[in-house]
Amino acid sequence: MRTVNLAHGAFYLLGGYLAYDLTTNGTDYWLALLAGVLAAAAGGMVVERAFLHRLAGSELPQIVLTLGVAYIIGDQILANYGGDPVAPPTPPGLEGPVTIGDWVFPKFRLVMIGVAIVLAAVVGALLKYTPTGAKVRAAVDDEEIARAVGIRVPLVFLLVFGCGTGLAAFAGVWGGAFTSLAPDSGFEVLLLALIVVVVGGLGSIGGALLAAFLVGLVDQYGKVWFPEWALFTLYASVAALLAVRPRGLFGKAVFR
Repeated sequence: MRTVNLAHGAFYLLGGYLAYDLTTNGTDYWLALLAGVLAAAAGGMVVERAFLHRLAGSELPQIVLTLGVAYIIGDQILANYGGDPVAPPTPPGLEGPVTIGDWVFPKFRLVMIGVAIVLAAVVGALLKYTPTGAKVRAAVDDEEIARAVGIRVPLVFLLVFGCGTGLAAFAGVWGGAFTSLAPDSGFEVLLLALIVVVVGGLGSIGGALLAAFLVGLVDQYGKVWFPEWALFTLYASVAALLAVRPRGLFGKAVFR
């Protein structure tokens, strides 16, 4: 959408904390997950319709606005839940390990990897092969022509932004069960997300998927092999890649 959204990590937290709150009070896990996703999607659409659509093409105001939204959500979470980490529960049926030959893996981690791959494939196919995806790409690439041929660009952007914040909330529920949640962890997630998008290349869903795996591997191996240089290991690798490929792995000027 050519929109800089620094509140993405905040919507990640919003979904995770809401699901945690509901499950703690006895709500069924899947209903709590759905509530967290829908609440974040609705919140994202409110932000887009009330504020962001007025700032189309203005990156710096978008940064200031969405950063302000992130701080507001983070402060509200801190006020209501305190600063101690919390963790949404693991999805039912995914507790414990699974044995594959001589290897033992946690079920939840394997399923999480599979879900990430499926989501990336679905989003990529939606954008590339469906009429809805064609409308989204047209609205992003040439808004004036898209309006001229009858595409309701404001509605398209509203729904896409809502889907994005809903997916962030889904990640917050599942990722929070894996890493736990804290009021400041949204910015940690946001930083990793920005690195993934830049490394993968703007506009490339496949690039983002590949970059997510690469960034995750570099980050984790850096923490194991060079714990005191973990952040440097990640940032140095990203800087080296961008020095060779400034647009990232598969970046283009427009959506692929």
